Amino acid sequence: MSKAVVLLSGGLDSSTTLGIADEEHEEIFALTFKYGQKHDKEIECAKQLADYYSVKEHIIIDTQLEKIAKSSLLNAGDIPISDEDEIGNTIPSTYVPARNIIFLSYALSYAESVDAETIYIGATAVDYSGYPDCRPEFFEAFKSMAVKGTKRGAEGKMIDIKTPLIDKSKAEIIKKGDELSVPYQKTWSCYRGGVKACGTCDSCKLRLKGFKEAGLVDPIEYE
Repeated sequence: MSKAVVLLSGGLDSSTTLGIADEEHEEIFALTFKYGQKHDKEIECAKQLADYYSVKEHIIIDTQLEKIAKSSLLNAGDIPISDEDEIGNTIPSTYVPARNIIFLSYALSYAESVDAETIYIGATAVDYSGYPDCRPEFFEAFKSMAVKGTKRGAEGKMIDIKTPLIDKSKAEIIKKGDELSVPYQKTWSCYRGGVKACGTCDSCKLRLKGFKEAGLVDPIEYE
């Protein structure tokens, strides 16, 4: 039986990745992380998505990353508003130091423990916020480390790390999710935790731009 571990934030990209993994594997194990986000809305969405896809197991891990990492995305910071043409040109203040290294390390331990052959992460290097741990060369380096540092790797049974969205624009991701009937109404992308998405943070702007370019209507509400 093919098994996969999916990093599930509850956002648009991770939900699309979950939809892809569900098509390709028989059993899905999902990991969601609390790391000091300003709100739990994405986590609640992750729970709904896990139920929707009937994942084998959904674990929510509190990393307490906010105690050591500095980022405007965490509790103490203010979310910046960027001009649309500036997004991705520099590493923004919402960057959380080493976040994907930490998340993938948890996923690697989990995958080896449940005998899963693949880890899925919804990173993209096209329409993205400029985070260095979302680039293809980072994931290639992590794969090499995983081979050297795990029992499975030592035995020649490498755990693959798939980034199915890495070369896709936000519009292409949304079209793929629409093709797979991913329930985008159950997702949340906004950095702020209001009743409705703010529509002004970098994440909202990228999401809205993606739906517009895909010729589809975003099913969530905005202020």
